[in-house]
Amino acid sequence: MAKEKEEKKTRKSSRHIAAELRYETIKTFSTLLTSAFGLVAAFAWNDAVREAIDRYISPGQGLKSQLLYAILVTILAIIVSFQLGKLTQRYKIEEENEEEN
Repeated sequence: MAKEKEEKKTRKSSRHIAAELRYETIKTFSTLLTSAFGLVAAFAWNDAVREAIDRYISPGQGLKSQLLYAILVTILAIIVSFQLGKLTQRYKIEEENEEEN
């Protein structure tokens, strides 16, 4: 009888480990794919912003256009990072509140 209980416990533990491994695998692949799409989007925005700067700043002003590009990208990165931080914090607080209840 004790042996049967031990076997059931081992099977449940094995299933739990398998489920946890599946979850971690999916989570990791999700993170990798999200990062890859983010990189593709960054390259697309890079080309779009460069094209806009080249169109509205006359040729021959290479340093000026590069500085403008760097400033615009930096401002955009700061705004997006700040907003994502706020969003993450809000969900973290909501999750902590749900765990308390």
